[in-house]
Amino acid sequence: MIMEIHWDDLKIFLAVARAQKVSGAGRQLKVDAATVARRIRRLEEQLGCQLFIKSPQGYDLTDDGQRLLVHAEQAEQAVLLASADVGGATGRLTGQVRIGAPDGCANYVLPQVCAKIATDNPGLDLQIVALPRVFNLSRREADIAIAVSTPTTGRQTVKKITDYHLHLAASKSYLSQHGEINSLETLKKHRIVGYIPDLIFDKELDYLDQIGVESADIASNSVSVQFNLVRQGAGIGIVHDFALPTAPDMVKVLPDAVSLTRSFYLIRHADDQRVERLNRVAQALTDGVRHEVAVLEGKLDM
Repeated sequence: MIMEIHWDDLKIFLAVARAQKVSGAGRQLKVDAATVARRIRRLEEQLGCQLFIKSPQGYDLTDDGQRLLVHAEQAEQAVLLASADVGGATGRLTGQVRIGAPDGCANYVLPQVCAKIATDNPGLDLQIVALPRVFNLSRREADIAIAVSTPTTGRQTVKKITDYHLHLAASKSYLSQHGEINSLETLKKHRIVGYIPDLIFDKELDYLDQIGVESADIASNSVSVQFNLVRQGAGIGIVHDFALPTAPDMVKVLPDAVSLTRSFYLIRHADDQRVERLNRVAQALTDGVRHEVAVLEGKLDM
């Protein structure tokens, strides 16, 4: 007998498989955890097998659960494709798109870019997830991710968006109290703001090693917190050029001696290349981020 499985049940199964917790799945789906747990039990009874094993870490997939995951993701892709086809490839975009990005990009670049995309497409539900870590697209933590390096695993597509630049900076008040900095050697006499070493999630963010500084005197895992520490006179730190226009009270330090270049990459799940709605959002993001970085770094007029 062929067992009929409803998409709503598969959607809940996918949410639990990715969040590994019924509470996390419930928050994502906007239903209470008890309902999620009950629907999973019902699906297991319907299929006559156990899909999850509950452990101290959460809900782990069984072998049967792993097999169902493959089919559930295929069904999800079919739903995405159907939504794109109904909406068509022209006209305004609708639906929800979640964008994951490192917090520097999310705080100083994406608001302007996404505001324009949202204005052009009033029916589009944009979500920006700013986290100081790598996003897992396989778990659908985001539909589209912006990263500072290319992934080495997973079925993903990668497109370079643009280069961006970073320099040492300090607040004018800090420099007035501690004096001008004339060489890298004199940095040792100053407080340095930077990342917490064991929380650097990407080697491209290990800036201090490149300027001969072993560790930060005051640190955060968030680049936005680091930026505001520098702004408040806590010390000297590496900051994004695209963030400096928001802080006229900050100035570059030793710009000729310290100038770093990094890149933003657009990362997508390989299967999503067939979803025209996501293709159009991805292109708008790419064009918008490229333009906004150029404007903020002073390479283009507003």
